[in-house]
Amino acid sequence: MANTFVNGDYKMDYSNYGISSVKARELYASGKGNIQVDSTAKTTLDIIKENVFTYFNLIFFIMAVLLILSGAFNSLTFLPVIICNSLIGIFQEIKAKKILDKLNVLNQSTAVAIRDGEEDVIPINRLVEGDYIVLTSGSQICADAVVVEGEISVNEALLTGEADEINKVKDSELMSGSFVVSGKCIAKLTRVGADSYISKLMLKAKNMSKALKSEMVKSIDYIVIAAGILIIPIGTALFCQSVFVQGNSFSESIPSVVAALIGMIPEGLYLLLSITLGLSTIRLAKQKVMFHDMRSIETLARVDTICVDKTGTITDNSMLVADAVLASNEDDNELFDATCRLLSEYLGCLPDDNITMHALEDYFGFTTSRSCVSFKPFSSKYKYSSVEFDDCRYVLGAPEFILREEIINYQDTIDGYTQKGLRVLCFAEYDGDAEGVLDGKLAHPIMFITLQNPIRDAAFDTFKYFEKQGVDVKVISGDNPITVSEVAKKAGIKNYDKYVDASTLNDGDIPFAVKEMTVFGRVSPEQKQKIVRALKKNGHTVAMTGDGVNDILAMKDADCSVAMASGSEAAVQAAQVVLLDSDFSHMPKIVAEGRRDINNIERTATLFLVKNIFSLLLAVFSIINVLIYPLQPSQITIVSLVNIGIPGFFLAMEPNNKRIEGHFLVKVLLKAMPAALTDFFAIAALVVFSNTFGVDQTDVSVAATFLLAIVGFIILANISSPLNTYRFRVILGCMIGFVFGAIFFNDLFSITYVSKPCIMLFVLFAIATEPCMRYLTKLFRIIELKFQINFFKK
Repeated sequence: MANTFVNGDYKMDYSNYGISSVKARELYASGKGNIQVDSTAKTTLDIIKENVFTYFNLIFFIMAVLLILSGAFNSLTFLPVIICNSLIGIFQEIKAKKILDKLNVLNQSTAVAIRDGEEDVIPINRLVEGDYIVLTSGSQICADAVVVEGEISVNEALLTGEADEINKVKDSELMSGSFVVSGKCIAKLTRVGADSYISKLMLKAKNMSKALKSEMVKSIDYIVIAAGILIIPIGTALFCQSVFVQGNSFSESIPSVVAALIGMIPEGLYLLLSITLGLSTIRLAKQKVMFHDMRSIETLARVDTICVDKTGTITDNSMLVADAVLASNEDDNELFDATCRLLSEYLGCLPDDNITMHALEDYFGFTTSRSCVSFKPFSSKYKYSSVEFDDCRYVLGAPEFILREEIINYQDTIDGYTQKGLRVLCFAEYDGDAEGVLDGKLAHPIMFITLQNPIRDAAFDTFKYFEKQGVDVKVISGDNPITVSEVAKKAGIKNYDKYVDASTLNDGDIPFAVKEMTVFGRVSPEQKQKIVRALKKNGHTVAMTGDGVNDILAMKDADCSVAMASGSEAAVQAAQVVLLDSDFSHMPKIVAEGRRDINNIERTATLFLVKNIFSLLLAVFSIINVLIYPLQPSQITIVSLVNIGIPGFFLAMEPNNKRIEGHFLVKVLLKAMPAALTDFFAIAALVVFSNTFGVDQTDVSVAATFLLAIVGFIILANISSPLNTYRFRVILGCMIGFVFGAIFFNDLFSITYVSKPCIMLFVLFAIATEPCMRYLTKLFRIIELKFQINFFKK
């Protein structure tokens, strides 16, 4: 097969390869298409099932049937709330799904296939078994294949964990999910869709979904599971105690049992989670931010260290040649022109397709008039490319890696450029074998070429935001550390002057370096990964941004990975978050959105736990003391609405940029305990005193409802501190709503006039709730502080 160069690109003769468009359509129709398996995708039917057929909805259905059988129809007030919860959850998730589906279409991965003898860019899910595709540097291998022409270096780390670059020649097998580091080839697809290696891995990943859940989601799962386990024995014990011990009828026992169970069920937590994350997805989608994984919203909110690549993140993706000078510093126009022609011939022999190559081709041009014996594309691992002609060998790349010890003779020249933030390449003649690793033989520099990337307009403001939010920035780049430091300075990155040449570091130096240094230059892809691992081992939550294949290993190990859509296809596919317009200035918005979600869900989860813990304690108290549970289902419903549901929804909409610290479950438990215990002590004491003074059970339930609401508003005010106008209006509105419901819908919510003795007891315990709440809050703040100290010591 003859290889040619067209418009500066390395082209292959496709006359003997490829299938026809008609044949491709036939194969696709017969089920041989490369339909992608997505371990996270949900269908509309999946969403409906998840929101309707739940364990708690089954419990609610059983309780509704029992209430109907007992004739307690006014206790069914919880049913409209549950139905609305399910409908809102379904609507919100479907809306978010539609928006994400649209973004997926906009960002759909494509491949270059050979159809009808021509290159054709085709979405990867429209490829078929037997298709021939063209793979170049940065390509993600989308289905299992075999090389039929050409040569590439492949990284299979995402599949095997091994970071070595593997050379693939004719007849070599390619595994889907790996990516091309360098070179160019034609490959024939052998296994597509569900039969491919990556699809089988993703199907296995479905069974591991629990391990991938974020801390917040896992914490909410624990709460829901605990409630789900406890309601069965508690409900059974309450019913048996009421019927068989106290001798109450079925109709008298069921409402009190249902009230206890409703109080123990955190029915709105999942709804709150899905609505909050769904709204965040929609808001960020409007900013052209796409999530491959929803848990990334939470992870980014917890990030305290962000690792960024220089090119494509701090700077934009364009690159220009700033200058080219002879290494000898001679003012020889003939020699300069001859070297430029030589470089043009050199570039004409390489299949590299990256922004550096494009910048060099724009400046020096290219020619295919001279044939080469062999070539080695640029490798981020070795930092150079090479070409061998009949009579000589040449290399082009980082001066440190090409000149080795001889660099000292040119250090002043190189430093002069790097201190201006310019990237320097060395073009040299090489005495040894140009293929593989430079073997230590002399390289004779001919020309130094400097390149520059414009810094992104919003870079300075973005990094100042991270500094203000207490997020450390680490710049990790393959370029000269002095160059990267200068770029970091211009971008406003704190401690830009703390830089190190990573090529001088061994594995044992990296843990110390990540503590002291901000800028890492001459970093290999494997070192990027080790830097991220070292940061995580030091207890940091790490985000990694990148756009090239050299960033993928580090992105894979980071807590959250962010890719620029304009970067390599492999990086985009490996990332959890994709910036579709490649604008790094969106990062503060993503972090702020995640912090809003976690802080507001944490606040509302505290309200849910107050009700759940109180109801559990009161149910156990009633069982032990052989008492009827003092509240009715409709009374629990109105309190839940004004203390939890309505304020939780509105407070979740509020911006909240507070930095995320501590363990979600521990924090919400410790914040909920003062109010839950205050509720329990007050209502348990009210029940005991009421029984002593012969107060009617109906009066007790009404007084308990008001006590529960009062403590609820106190904890609502506490967790909303400091109060602003918005929060004050939400709480005041809920108070007015409670009073309105108690007056105008008193029958619906089982609120009746009470006796004077009951009013006196209510006033007494209502006054006592404030100091009780205040002192318990102080106690649990001390406990929380001690827990945090011990946690950070570990």
